[in-house]
Amino acid sequence: MILEPLGPLHTLHPGDVVCAERGDRFETLLGSCVAIVLTDPRRTVGAMCHIVHASRAVAGVAETGAYAEVALDTMYALLRARGIEPTQCLAYVYGGGNMFPSLFTTAHVGERNARWALDALAQDGVQVLFHDLGGQRYRRLSWTVGPEAPQVTAVPI
Repeated sequence: MILEPLGPLHTLHPGDVVCAERGDRFETLLGSCVAIVLTDPRRTVGAMCHIVHASRAVAGVAETGAYAEVALDTMYALLRARGIEPTQCLAYVYGGGNMFPSLFTTAHVGERNARWALDALAQDGVQVLFHDLGGQRYRRLSWTVGPEAPQVTAVPI
C-alpha cells in the first residue's frame, strides 16, 4: 500500500477561513465556537471556517470570518473560485459547547452558534453528513482533505 504524502497543515484560529486541496490538513480547537467543514462529493477540495459569533458584525467593527455570515460567504466564494458549487458540497459541523455551564444553564453562545450553522446550511440546501455539537467540552478537530471524515477528540476542561 502506497501512502499519499500529507500536504500542508492549516491551523485555524477564531475567525479563520481556509480552502485547500486533497491531502492538505486542517486543525482547530473549539469551545463555544463552531467549525463548518465543506467538501465536494469527490473529496478533492475542502474548506473550513472557525465561527465565533452567530450574529452580524456591529457598526464600526470590521466584518471578519469570526462572524458566521461572513465566514460562510467567504467559504462559498473560495469554493466557487475553484469551480465547486457550494450547494453540491457535503458538510460536517462541530463545536457549540457550553463552556460555562455554571453561568448558563439554558441558552448560551455555543448553542446559538450551532443553531445558526445548521439553519444556514439547511437554508442553502447543503447536506450535513454529521455534526457533533453542544456538551461541556472543548473539541480538537482535524481533517485531511480526502475521503475520510474529520476526526474529533474531546479535550478536558
